[in-house]
Amino acid sequence: MKKTRAIITGIEAYLPEYILTNDELSTMVDTSDEWIMSRVGIKERHILKEDGLGISHMGAIAVEKLLKATNTKPDEVQMLLCHCVTPDMQFPATANIISDKCGILNAWGFDTNAGCSGFLFTFETVRRFIESGEYKKIVLVCAERLSCITDYTDRTTCPLFGDAAVALMIEPTEDETLGFQDSILHVDGIGRKYLYQVAGGSLYPAREETVAQRLHYIHQEGQAVFKHAVVGMADVSEKMMQRHNLSSEDVAYLIPHQANLRIIDATARRMGLDKDKVLIDIEKFGNTGGTSIPLAMWDFKDKFKKGDNLILSAFGAGFTWGSVLYRWAI
Repeated sequence: MKKTRAIITGIEAYLPEYILTNDELSTMVDTSDEWIMSRVGIKERHILKEDGLGISHMGAIAVEKLLKATNTKPDEVQMLLCHCVTPDMQFPATANIISDKCGILNAWGFDTNAGCSGFLFTFETVRRFIESGEYKKIVLVCAERLSCITDYTDRTTCPLFGDAAVALMIEPTEDETLGFQDSILHVDGIGRKYLYQVAGGSLYPAREETVAQRLHYIHQEGQAVFKHAVVGMADVSEKMMQRHNLSSEDVAYLIPHQANLRIIDATARRMGLDKDKVLIDIEKFGNTGGTSIPLAMWDFKDKFKKGDNLILSAFGAGFTWGSVLYRWAI
């Protein structure tokens, strides 16, 4: 009996019009284009500046573009999942809001949160629904407005983050050689000590003092995160190659989470990949969290050929990390 595989049959993105450059950042904090480029490799990032427009605004635009591109009617969608760490609000789920905005009335869905590894974790979830045989069309949305939790007085974190949304159509195929082949996913709660947002949850609800103490922004201890990320991403990516007997020649592209050029380079070296096999767009988008891998897939999709082995690799808050082997199917 053939095994059903989950394949991406369409991918669309939305990026806010406003672009925050390193030169503009240097007027806000003590930094420079040279300092930022030499440490993380980011030149600019898209920012959703308008209050009242959350990630459902960006996600809905991406989904509407996806439905049009795949010639899909809203009532054909059976499920919509949204990965985010910056939802419109604590509840209802942003997935439900996007569904309403796009006229998707015959589906159910929910939000997921796995930090910057969220696309991989959510794609694994969608894969299982597809492989069950009960679902034929699932929309996976990754959307973040990380600028809203970025402290623009903190020179160590404010150059890093940008905003974006990506929507993917996931459908089944009986061609076992294509689509989602395998995943290796991990969590380690020690990460809560090094990368987190202090206030806004049930531990420290929003109060005047939490706002005054600037506790609603991203807190990151860079060296600790870097050390764990280098090991985590490199280990799972190499293990994925070993598990499937893949040489560097067999891998068409590594699509890494776009957080830091040095982390990406270390992962590529462990995999034995040349630079032309590593897809990087961090310079123009910055770190868009769990959106960064699908955003890179959208950005570089014209490079892919049917059957290409793509290794997706990420590391995020939690800590969460993992790798997915995906064979391009369109």
